[in-house]
Amino acid sequence: MQIVRYQSERADEWNAFVKASKNGTFLIDRRYMDYHQERFDDHSLMFYDDRQLLAVLPAHVEGDTLHSHQGLTYGGLIMSEQCTVKTVCDIFGALKNYLSQAGINRVVYKTIPHIYHRQPSEEDLYALFKVCHARLIGRDVASVIHTADAAKWHRDRRYAANKSHTNGILVDKCDDYGVFWPILRDNLQRTYGAEPVHSLEEIERLHALFPNNIRLFVARKSDGTPLAGTVLYVTPQVVHAQYISASPDGKRLHAVDALYDRIIRHDFAQWSFIDFGKSSEEDGHVLNESLIWQKEGFGARAVCYDRYEISTIEKL
Repeated sequence: MQIVRYQSERADEWNAFVKASKNGTFLIDRRYMDYHQERFDDHSLMFYDDRQLLAVLPAHVEGDTLHSHQGLTYGGLIMSEQCTVKTVCDIFGALKNYLSQAGINRVVYKTIPHIYHRQPSEEDLYALFKVCHARLIGRDVASVIHTADAAKWHRDRRYAANKSHTNGILVDKCDDYGVFWPILRDNLQRTYGAEPVHSLEEIERLHALFPNNIRLFVARKSDGTPLAGTVLYVTPQVVHAQYISASPDGKRLHAVDALYDRIIRHDFAQWSFIDFGKSSEEDGHVLNESLIWQKEGFGARAVCYDRYEISTIEKL
């Protein structure tokens, strides 16, 4: 097993591999990963066997710790269709040796939730247990609709969606992210004292690179005034809500319910899963009950985003 540290001249090879992999998405494409490369000391790895690329690991280092890339929602080992359980166990054994020799004593590893897998891809979970004796250190809970067999909407959500139509709320696709970003920033500031992860310039640049994967829907009054919006990350079987926000007026008029009534029942009804994202903080120890209640009202149920810790120092 040969491990090669990623360099920019391998970008085309990396991207082609991710596109053909059984569990990669456009977030692992270097054009997405590298939009904020100045914030991280990249230490992504590529795993070869007899010159055949078998897997890649998006990662960066802080001190003596290798992190599954913290600029990504998920991002464990991205595997080819040829990867078997034994292959992945060999990869993790080689990874521990490589990191130990590099003076990296610890790994924080984020798994990719199964809903994003195009084929079953939990070989890494077994290798974490068998080879690495990894310890679960974080479990965030997300809310996901399985569209083929979704739970019923809560009556409050159904009432709100109907009320939004009575209020004349219109929903449309939009390529002008500047329409939504002031609503998003104001809502995050008022609610959490926070800023969006992406600046307006960054999300516009990413949308230009991935126009089919990053999409914006906006809810408006009949006079065109924007009330709410959602930025969706679209992958082969999952539609992930990267951002959802409404203005105070939009909340009063149930604009978010209008948005998701259309998205769930019309524009993305053929997708397997709608992922509303996480509702927990502090490694999963704090649950935002009001936030998850709203998501579960649309018929969403729990899928976990896990983080594991691996020590590369052998215990005597």
